[in-house]
Amino acid sequence: MSATSAPPTGTQQVLLTNVSVLGEKDRDVLVAGETIAAIAGAGELVDQARKDGASVVDGAGLILLPGLVDLHTHLREPGREDAETVESGTRAAAMGGFTAVHAMANTSPVQDTAGVVEQVLRLGQAAGWVDVFPIGAVSLGLEGKQLAELGAMADSAARVRVFSDDGKCVHDPVLMRRALEYVKAFDGVIAQHSQEPRLTENSQMNEGVVSAEIGLTGWPAVAEEAIVARDVLLAEHVGSRLHVCHLSTAGSVDIVRWAKSRGINVTAEATPHHILLTDELARTYDPIYKVNPPLRTDADTEAVRAGLADGTIDIVATDHAPHPREDKDCEWAAAAFGMTGLETVLSVVQQTMVDTGRMTWADVARVLSFAPARIGRVDSGPRAQGRPIEVGEPANLTLVDPAAVRVVDPVRQETKSANSPLGGRELPGRVVATLLRGRATVWDGAPVHKSVQA
Repeated sequence: MSATSAPPTGTQQVLLTNVSVLGEKDRDVLVAGETIAAIAGAGELVDQARKDGASVVDGAGLILLPGLVDLHTHLREPGREDAETVESGTRAAAMGGFTAVHAMANTSPVQDTAGVVEQVLRLGQAAGWVDVFPIGAVSLGLEGKQLAELGAMADSAARVRVFSDDGKCVHDPVLMRRALEYVKAFDGVIAQHSQEPRLTENSQMNEGVVSAEIGLTGWPAVAEEAIVARDVLLAEHVGSRLHVCHLSTAGSVDIVRWAKSRGINVTAEATPHHILLTDELARTYDPIYKVNPPLRTDADTEAVRAGLADGTIDIVATDHAPHPREDKDCEWAAAAFGMTGLETVLSVVQQTMVDTGRMTWADVARVLSFAPARIGRVDSGPRAQGRPIEVGEPANLTLVDPAAVRVVDPVRQETKSANSPLGGRELPGRVVATLLRGRATVWDGAPVHKSVQA
């Protein structure tokens, strides 16, 4: 990328010339202030843009995507600022090409009241890297006994539409039914962490050949699939929206595919680690590969990729789960579950899905921007995300160099924690720039702090 001036601040014009826009090569995209002002063939807008004093960015070889939207991010604040803060986590998100993230509810205190979700909203606004949309807890304290203040959170300034006890399963079918019924009133969705607790007591990794050979307690696929099957039937019975978090098994893919064929209003997500890594990595006994749900078999990974390619799985979500060093630098059984992913997800999707011919860059926009924004109901309103790259739309944009190659160094990432399972791996692609309503949060591959633009 070559530019003739400093990073755009969202108040002036910037012309991205010679970029590819979702399969259309050699395009000019003019951003004026916070919106997309014009789109034309390559070079057609350059002379006028320069006359108008616009910054001109030569994007030859680069791909322009709508700003990415993550439906599943753990920002840890309030309560676990030793692992991540809203500031550090959203800066990492911007570096990954995101312009919006949904912040999971398992903070301390739990995001189960209007007051807490509004606190997270304000922290996101103060940080300014991306739009932060808080997710509300389904149950008070994530205890699975009593519904949280769903209506109050929905009516709050945070306008919550996604509710989840992620980290824990809403295992009581009566409570799950009530939650599904309740959120219908404001078009909300329950995002379920599908894990039958009785089938996963003390479980450490996927139950299978590897767990038997290395002696770690297994986590059977049926523990996920039983909850997915139950919940799609509950969603059909109630007529409500269900979202399946971090789907990881071939059986779960089949159940969601069957549910969709019946017209059940279910959506599902896959994580980058579940489309790239397998349980063979547990043979290292390195807790960096310990995650919930666990890494599965080659067959499961292939089924998840196939489900993502054919649309059974609607989105890719990071499940970015940072942990301080001491929570991972220990023996496997004592280690925390979770991996970071915000800064590498786009590269993983490129490597596993685009470079293999299973998806196009237009598909990438669908699974990492359009669909997650639609599921979270953030694709309209004053902070609209996941919008098409068209004239008049908000300039939430991500500029990617697909030809770049990088080696992942977790210590050098913007996230506060270094528990990436991809350290030392060579990955394709690099986010060159991220624009949030026309303001650069990332420029020439580096974060742009507000103080730089002041």
